[in-house]
Amino acid sequence: MTTTATTPVVSTPAEQPTPVPRARRRALAPGKRLPASRLIGPGLVLALWAAASAAGQLDPAAIPAPWTVLRTAGQLWSDGTLSTDVLTSLERAGYGFALGLTAGVVLALAAGLSRVGEALIDGTVQLNRAIPTLGLIPLFILWLGIGETFKIATIAIVVYIPIYLNLHAALSGIDHRFVELAEVQGLSRVRFVRQIVIPGALPGFFVGLRLGVTGSWLSLVVLEQINATSGLGYLMFQAQNYGRTDIILVGLLIYGVFGLVSDSAVRIVERRVLSWRRTLSN
Repeated sequence: MTTTATTPVVSTPAEQPTPVPRARRRALAPGKRLPASRLIGPGLVLALWAAASAAGQLDPAAIPAPWTVLRTAGQLWSDGTLSTDVLTSLERAGYGFALGLTAGVVLALAAGLSRVGEALIDGTVQLNRAIPTLGLIPLFILWLGIGETFKIATIAIVVYIPIYLNLHAALSGIDHRFVELAEVQGLSRVRFVRQIVIPGALPGFFVGLRLGVTGSWLSLVVLEQINATSGLGYLMFQAQNYGRTDIILVGLLIYGVFGLVSDSAVRIVERRVLSWRRTLSN
């Protein structure tokens, strides 16, 4: 019997793929952003606004120049009006957000970790979600009066819905293989929640948190124009009566800055808490 010798195939260095360094791969990731890159868009809008105002392309009565708005903001701050309204708005948004955050997390955990909770809570929340929140304002006024309580309650509803939906979806979407692994390892209920459920649900929670933060400012714009005596919305409503477009723009810009800063703060916390998770953005 004859044997045929086989010659091993050896690939040349030119044929072997060149490994890409890890740092290089991350630098080329499409989601990689510079820390201050989110300011590029607003800065460009501001520059275009200033250029159009300087060229006389904008009606000063309809859209005042940026320097006019800045001067008006300085005057309002120096006489104490703006600082009082800003603190009032921050207080309302803070109370409503804290209440909505607590309700969203508690309800999502109860519905996501218990079949009984799922049956009792999820349908009710979905029904609430289908009803426009601002449409509840007349009913809340009848129930809670026209003071601060109904404003805070409305903000809380706007906040808790996205937090609940995203956290509940994250809890329901945890891979069943992790559940089986926990059963094999004999993890207790507490350790299962701490080591499997919470890390798996955090990404969804932060998505809902960002939406809730934005929703608190959006609802505040409307609520502060209903029987209010202070706040940025009240300031803008009074400016509308007197035709002061510059004051309205001051309020809108402050709302925008608050929204951007709060969203950025949530994203910073998210990146730190989820530093173990490798994505295109980190």
